[in-house]
Amino acid sequence: MDGLENIRLEGHVRIFSDCYIVARPLADSPYCRLQIGAHSMIGHYNHIIAVQDVKIEEHVLTAHRVYISDNIHDYENIALPIMQQPIKQIGSVVIGAGSWLGENVCILGAQIGKHCVVGANSVVTGGVYPDYCVIAGAPARIVKRYNFETGKWEKTSPDGTFIG
Repeated sequence: MDGLENIRLEGHVRIFSDCYIVARPLADSPYCRLQIGAHSMIGHYNHIIAVQDVKIEEHVLTAHRVYISDNIHDYENIALPIMQQPIKQIGSVVIGAGSWLGENVCILGAQIGKHCVVGANSVVTGGVYPDYCVIAGAPARIVKRYNFETGKWEKTSPDGTFIG
């Protein structure tokens, strides 16, 4: 862990081995927060990086090799190697309570609702995803939502509208 003064772990958080968890503000910003909610479990080899705001709510489960970040390396200047270019904040991250992120998932500046499933190998870049949905693909899109009228998980169009 790097930037412990900016990291808040609530009660009974379990972090498995070989994780890289960083919360360091950008040079021009005094604010940075990385919060992991109570009873969450962070799988092996996860990378969670905040330069401004990453919030993982309670009872979130991540599989192995999950990447969560509110930033990217800038790449605009073709005269400089990307590793020499600045880090750029792209959007706050929220992973809603009770959600599950499958193996090899990447979350970049996105907000995931509560009780969501993000399918293995999905790449979620930006956007706001509602509560009770299944998100999958690269780029990720909504593929199912819980329908409270029928009491079932049902297929949707990419915008979350029920099909059928």
